[in-house]
Amino acid sequence: MRFFLCLGTFLLISFGVSAQENSPFTVGFEETIPSKILGQKRAVLIHIPTSNGGNKIKDRGRYPVIYLLDGSDNFNSVVSITEHMEESSLCPPVIVVGIVHADRLSELTTGADKEFPNSVGKGEKFMSFVEKELIPYVDATYPTTTYRTFIGHSVGGLTVVNALLHNPNLFNSYVSLDGALWWNDQKVVKEAKKILPTHPYKGKKLFMAMANRLERGVDTLSVQKDTSAATFLMRSNISFIKEVSKNKRNELGFKYKFYEDDNHSSVRLIGEYDALRFIYDFYKLKIYDSELNNPDFNLNSLLIAHYKNVSEQMGYTVKPDESQVNNLGYQMLRTKQFKKSESLFKLNVANNPGSANCYDSLGDFYLETGIKTKAIECFKKALTLKVIPETKGKLERLLNDKQAGK
Repeated sequence: MRFFLCLGTFLLISFGVSAQENSPFTVGFEETIPSKILGQKRAVLIHIPTSNGGNKIKDRGRYPVIYLLDGSDNFNSVVSITEHMEESSLCPPVIVVGIVHADRLSELTTGADKEFPNSVGKGEKFMSFVEKELIPYVDATYPTTTYRTFIGHSVGGLTVVNALLHNPNLFNSYVSLDGALWWNDQKVVKEAKKILPTHPYKGKKLFMAMANRLERGVDTLSVQKDTSAATFLMRSNISFIKEVSKNKRNELGFKYKFYEDDNHSSVRLIGEYDALRFIYDFYKLKIYDSELNNPDFNLNSLLIAHYKNVSEQMGYTVKPDESQVNNLGYQMLRTKQFKKSESLFKLNVANNPGSANCYDSLGDFYLETGIKTKAIECFKKALTLKVIPETKGKLERLLNDKQAGK
């Protein structure tokens, strides 16, 4: 069965508490989780990949998870980005968990800051809830994998950096968007000087976005000599970036970007996108036209090698995407590269033995190349897995032809 991925319009409609999780028109839905650690019920927003129909059923696939601070503000944009990137084969399907805060400043800071004398951060308690209650609940309830990303903006970025330093194994990738690293007299920057040189971060990634707070005529070099409160956030981020950059032996995958045309608020959207492109920079499969047109080039080997690398990066086995391989198989069939086409369809059957579509496609190959006996076998096998009218029609025509001696 020919199956082609199309980039349709992704409708961004606000979620509701009673939103149906199978509706293709909803971004996500809200759940309430009781927390003994926080002593209250907490709301979280959940998005399951649209390609999975928003279904909780775990045997349909498992997905990495993005844990997103300030979920009320950032959920829609991150969901849209992940859906677009998946459709463009830039990342796998991703579950997004947006955390809604009861007391944002208290939950996303630790200790106190002289600018906020009436607020004492309880970030350790909040992160204990994330680690010991939220993540286990999500893993038990939804089809997750072990790969997790943590994203935060402003004081949420501060929380992300604190987690990187003090709980580096909880997430695989960390994203700080214009993080408030100035909090508590740059405590997190001072801690980084001690922790980053000694802790191994192999396999971990950090992306930092920094918005433009510069006065006219000032650049990121000269601003470091400034002492005004207006540039304290930027200077704190620059100091942290310097600490990361001079400790390359810890093997932390690191990238930062200064967004000259964005402010503290607008940097979120572009920063989220660039961060996820960086985190999943290994995911996109590149096939050149010269390789597609070369009958001797082994596409199977390329696919296997690529997804072996993807699996190593993700920390678990990731197989070639069924529709991706299927489309390549039909492309090779159309160009009469039969050896390539057959091997691709067989690779898909091997990787997806429960897919009626894979057997149907292999049957199409045998039908096109005149091997009718094998085509009949494949179509029969497909129909034992799922009744597809198109497959049934092809099989009936073949059986009628066989009876008629054609």
